[in-house]
Amino acid sequence: MRKLKITELNRLTQEDFKEVEKTPLVVVLDNVRSLHNVGSVFRTADAFLIEKICLCGITACPPHAEIHKTALGAENTVEWTYCEDTCEILRKLKSEGYRLLAIEQAEGSILLNDFIPNKQEKYAVVFGNEVKGVLQEAIDLCDACIEIPQFGTKHSLNVSVTSGIVIWDFFCKLNLP
Repeated sequence: MRKLKITELNRLTQEDFKEVEKTPLVVVLDNVRSLHNVGSVFRTADAFLIEKICLCGITACPPHAEIHKTALGAENTVEWTYCEDTCEILRKLKSEGYRLLAIEQAEGSILLNDFIPNKQEKYAVVFGNEVKGVLQEAIDLCDACIEIPQFGTKHSLNVSVTSGIVIWDFFCKLNLP
């Protein structure tokens, strides 16, 4: 086995990335405070051809050196918008036909492994603040809550880890046979 060189990976150019068909998934970051977490979400969104990221509330926006440190340029490929009010962007996405899903531990939440997305629908997934999670007002606007099953002692996962798991899961369920 030989490790591949970067030149052998056949990745898209930034121009090609902008033109390629995207996974019908919008990521909403609700008051995510860590710039490293924001950058990590951008990098994951790039890897799995996510349509767009909506940055809300205290979530920092590019260009920013600390975001770039983990995004490694993905902040220049993935489309993004900023809205101060998370609920405002959720109402807009809902009016555009997106099904809204908060990634949160909540009454009646659906386990991620049990959730089967409809390939004919568009989805927006909402990830919350590192301490407080998704705002209740935002949850109230969502169609459902998705929860990642956990079996250890901790109550939650880091938001960048959570987004990686959820984005990968959606990518597989929406794009792979």
